[in-house]
Amino acid sequence: MSAQSEAANRQTRPFYWSVRRELWENRSLYFAPLIVAGVIVIGFIFSAVGLAERRRALLLLDDPLKQRIGIETPYSMAAFMIMFTAFIVAVFYCLDALHGERRERSILFWKSLPVSDFTTVLSKAVIAFLVIPIIAFAVTILTQLMIFVITSLVLLVHGMNPITTLTHTNYFDVVFFLYAIVVLTIWHVPTYAWMLLISGWARRAAFLWAILPWIAIMFFERITFGTYYFYSFIKYRFGAPAATAFAFPDPKHPSLDSLSYLTPGRYLATPGVWLGLAVGIAFLAIAIRMRRYRGPI
Repeated sequence: MSAQSEAANRQTRPFYWSVRRELWENRSLYFAPLIVAGVIVIGFIFSAVGLAERRRALLLLDDPLKQRIGIETPYSMAAFMIMFTAFIVAVFYCLDALHGERRERSILFWKSLPVSDFTTVLSKAVIAFLVIPIIAFAVTILTQLMIFVITSLVLLVHGMNPITTLTHTNYFDVVFFLYAIVVLTIWHVPTYAWMLLISGWARRAAFLWAILPWIAIMFFERITFGTYYFYSFIKYRFGAPAATAFAFPDPKHPSLDSLSYLTPGRYLATPGVWLGLAVGIAFLAIAIRMRRYRGPI
């Protein structure tokens, strides 16, 4: 690339505007988590009837762990539901990211612009790997704040001190949640990259092409060899990597009482993390090369 072309790219910032384009064209990236957050808040408002009595019953318990779990449950459930929604949004976004422009024939227009296939595919990958997790984190914090405000108002109306919510929760929870999002995003890089690859390859029914080969291999192994090795591998890849990313004394009741429970070193030392990243990069490289030769459907 000549110096003049490099200067032109710096001025037009094709990668930045490619990312902005994805945000403009895919409003479900933030609408879906916001809608789920709204449903959670509305549901919590209805469940606030009897909240004061339930809080009094919790505070009478002798077990601090049960008190904390009972008070934190609405917050943890909200975080789980929004994170799950973000994962589903990321999967279906990746499945449609390259397939949609071919189906709508807009790929002819975008290829006429001075934007490389590398920039186009990378901008779509960044949406799944970075932007959606950031949106999920922001929406979750906002939702939990609204739950806290509603709880405080209900407790005040019933003559209770809302500070009991803060004294029976942990200040490390925000760190825990942010760390969990990073861990899960890194773990699912090959999943998102595979969806992008299928999105650029399939002519129709991208979702079926993305999952049917894996299901077929599992059935073939079971029928032919009577084993479940491939099923165990898929379960391992789609399961949460909590065993290596965290060191909770009681995995059945995880609670972050100390930052020492976070084990990023052990997580990053897991071969599955680096093998997954390598496979994800390979899938992205194939998707980039494939886009050069793909036209409208």
